[in-house]
Amino acid sequence: MTDADAVPELSRWQRTMVSDGTLAVECLERGDGPGVILLPEIPGIMPGTIELGDLLVDHGFTVVMPSLFGVPGRRPGLLGQVAAVAKLCVMAEFRAFSLDLRGQVTDFLRLVAGDLAARTHGRGVGIVGMCFTGGFAIATAVTTDEILVTVVSQPAAPFPVSPSRARSVGVPPAALERYAASRADATPCVLGLRFTQDARSGDARMVALERHLGRAARVVRIPSGDDSADGTPKGAHSVLTGGVREDPPNRAFLEREQMFEFLRERLAPAGASDARA
Repeated sequence: MTDADAVPELSRWQRTMVSDGTLAVECLERGDGPGVILLPEIPGIMPGTIELGDLLVDHGFTVVMPSLFGVPGRRPGLLGQVAAVAKLCVMAEFRAFSLDLRGQVTDFLRLVAGDLAARTHGRGVGIVGMCFTGGFAIATAVTTDEILVTVVSQPAAPFPVSPSRARSVGVPPAALERYAASRADATPCVLGLRFTQDARSGDARMVALERHLGRAARVVRIPSGDDSADGTPKGAHSVLTGGVREDPPNRAFLEREQMFEFLRERLAPAGASDARA
C-alpha cells in the first residue's frame, strides 16, 4: 500500500524529488496561483499540514510542501519523532543550536523559491514555517528576493538553552535589520503568530521580530489558557493546524483566515483584486 492509499488526501498532490546537488527532498505540489512554500512541523507532513496546504490551494495559491523529515502522511512513533529532531540537529542550521543562513536547508529552500517564482504568476512567493521550521522560513526570506512575504508561526528553534537563544529566531539581528531596511514601504511582510501561554514558543522571539524588523513585522499573540475567552487551552501550540477550532470558530481560526488574506494581498499579481482561481 502506498502513502497515497493510506492517506487519500495525498493522491491529489504531485510528488517530485528535488535536489540542489547537496540535499535531495521530496516535494508535494498542488494548486494554481501565486506560490507559497509550506514547511511542516515535526514529525513531518501530517494530516493537519496537508489540510492547511489544501486550504491554501482553495484560497488560490500554488503550494509546495518540502518533506524535510519523516514520511508524508505517516505518523511515526516516539522513536521516529526523536529521529526527526536528530536529523535536524546534525544539519548545518542546527549546529551549536543555531541556524546558519548558508546551511543545507536554507540553500535548498532558496532553490525552491526561485523555481516557484519563475513559473507562477504572483509578484513573488510566500513561505510559511511552523515550530522548528519557523526559523528556516525567515532565514530563507532574508537571503532571497523571490520571497515577498513570510509567516513565522510558533517558532521553537533555536533551542532555548540560554536567554539569548530563547529570544532568537535563528537569524542574526543585523540580518533582520538589513532585511527590514530593504523593504522601503510601510507594509508588513513578516507575520508572527503564537499562543500567549505556549511554553514551547516563548514571547521573547516575537519581541525580537518586532524590535529588529520594526514596521516590516506584524505580530499576533492569540490568547490561550487563562488569557482565552474561547476555551483555547494553555497547552495550545500549533496556531495554524492543531490549535484551530472551526465550529464555533476560535481566535486561531480567525487569524488563520487573516493569514490567507495577508498572503493574498502581497502576492496577487498587480491589478488583481482577488488571487482566488
